[in-house]
Amino acid sequence: MPRQRLTLPRIAAFKPAKEGFLWDEDMPRLAVRARASGAKSFIFKGTLNYREIRITIGSTDAWTIEAARDEARLYQRWIDEGLDPREALRQQEQEREAEQQAARVEAARAEVTFDGAWKAYIEARGDEWGEAYREQHAYVIQTKPTPQPLAGFVGMRLSELTPEKVEAWLKKEKAKRPTAAAGAFRKLRAFGNWCAESEQFAGLFDPAIFSTKKVTKQVPKSKAKDGSLQREQLAAWFEAVRKQTPIQAAYLQALLLTGARREELAGLRWADVDFRWCSMRIKDKVEGQRTIPLTPYVAGLLRDLQRRNQTPPNAYRIVRGKRIANDLDAWKPSEWVFSGRGGSGRIVRPNHAHDAALSTAGLPHLTLHDLRRSFGSLAEWADMPLGVVAQIMGHKPSATAEKHYRVRPLDLLRKWHTELEAWILTEAGIEQPKQAEAAPVLRVVA
Repeated sequence: MPRQRLTLPRIAAFKPAKEGFLWDEDMPRLAVRARASGAKSFIFKGTLNYREIRITIGSTDAWTIEAARDEARLYQRWIDEGLDPREALRQQEQEREAEQQAARVEAARAEVTFDGAWKAYIEARGDEWGEAYREQHAYVIQTKPTPQPLAGFVGMRLSELTPEKVEAWLKKEKAKRPTAAAGAFRKLRAFGNWCAESEQFAGLFDPAIFSTKKVTKQVPKSKAKDGSLQREQLAAWFEAVRKQTPIQAAYLQALLLTGARREELAGLRWADVDFRWCSMRIKDKVEGQRTIPLTPYVAGLLRDLQRRNQTPPNAYRIVRGKRIANDLDAWKPSEWVFSGRGGSGRIVRPNHAHDAALSTAGLPHLTLHDLRRSFGSLAEWADMPLGVVAQIMGHKPSATAEKHYRVRPLDLLRKWHTELEAWILTEAGIEQPKQAEAAPVLRVVA
């Protein structure tokens, strides 16, 4: 057909009996294709490398004539440059889809909550941490039953984290519990640095907010800890602690009498206790593990726990007035020395029992770590050599002589450790273990 300048009236009047093309005079590569059904669309027809290329631009109802001409001119320029318009269009579509996907991802990232990112942080870094440190991170954002220091951020979008909100949080928390607030802030800052390096959360907030002056001036200053049991407080402390449940009482007394860190002792397994050679193998923060003496009084405490642990429960238990049968076939002794009912199977949060004992005894507040400090302080009363104290407590040697010229066998540690235990028990008014109780039994607990 002869070419005509495309106009709306001409396009409307173009109604061939079967499929036909109305070619544009202004843009020779542009035509209107009319189908027998009456549908009409703009098309482009060109030639690249002696091959015909036909591309549908769009419906005449959706495209204006000038827009269709501009699109046809674009396709022709691509051909003149040696590009196949179909490939160029596919590439444009892929780029557009990629941009849309990126926009959807960014929109989803913007909705990420603080607690969602915090859980991802624990999962990513948890394998590098000890069990206690993982539990601290899970605990510090709990909202029930008592809101913990970071509970105020739960539900907040990560992108909403600002210096002003962190500052307000610190003001509120340090007024109630400054030490916990300082510890929570250190965890929060480490979390922020991890987010900045994470592909999933990078850019949602600026980790530098934790270094701004308005924030750092609100962080409670750390003070040197000096909490320790005094000699005259031992009797009251032991009396109150021994009234706790058997496992809690044994744990707290052993914590004081061994100088171990709270998690080192809480993670003690029966396989690590050797009654025959009077020793215990415990985890060590510095060296991975260390072996310390099993002194007579502590050995007696553990033997009592062992008897309890190896005794099956009663055939029935009473729950809310109902008699319920225990599954004795599935029962087996716990592998943990200080067992508990939590998911880990061992004692958790023994500080609650310790706080109750301190309240009963009328003693000032002491943390579980203060009991470790008490061990080192009370050792001076028994004239215990500092190197022996450090080795039992798991302190890293600090002098050349200690590092390279002191090799103390377990027997030597036991000599001093037993003397210190005896001195503490005397001050507490507790009868010393009888010789038969103190002597090692000829079997190893498995």
